[in-house]
Amino acid sequence: MTTKLTDLQRVLLSSAAMRPDGNLLPLPASIAGETARVMKTVSSLLKRGLVEQVDVTDPAQICNEGGERRVGVRITAAGHNAIGTAAEQTDTPFHASNGPDPSPERPTKAAQVLTLLRRTEGATLAELVEATGWLPHTTRAALTGLRKKGHTLDKSKRGETTCYRIVAGA
Repeated sequence: MTTKLTDLQRVLLSSAAMRPDGNLLPLPASIAGETARVMKTVSSLLKRGLVEQVDVTDPAQICNEGGERRVGVRITAAGHNAIGTAAEQTDTPFHASNGPDPSPERPTKAAQVLTLLRRTEGATLAELVEATGWLPHTTRAALTGLRKKGHTLDKSKRGETTCYRIVAGA
């Protein structure tokens, strides 16, 4: 069964899926000025179980404060399924005092993408999809996210196939 999502829900879940900790906040620059609309959408995602509330320490990730508790929101496995990505780091428990429990033995998908893009030959879309298990449109969204974070991506051809590479120094 396909989960129907609005464009805003898809943007929020996709940006959270690209983060190692799975947090929805801080908001992507493209929707940063729409706080009231975003908060209504987050409430809807919470009700549907696509995101969950977690304790956070980073002020940029705070969605709600109550007393000494600082609450953020992160994507759940159901949220990942809704956008066609697989849950990674977000399965680790959070603690208000120190954030997620460390799990250094398992690199994130975002880290895998960066590693592939930093190779001299770069990576094709098919290679990125195979490495991450993401759908092609999600992988392209991840590339856009990297550009928005300041990485400079170079496109070239490997035969008839487009290849992406992070420009050195970026």
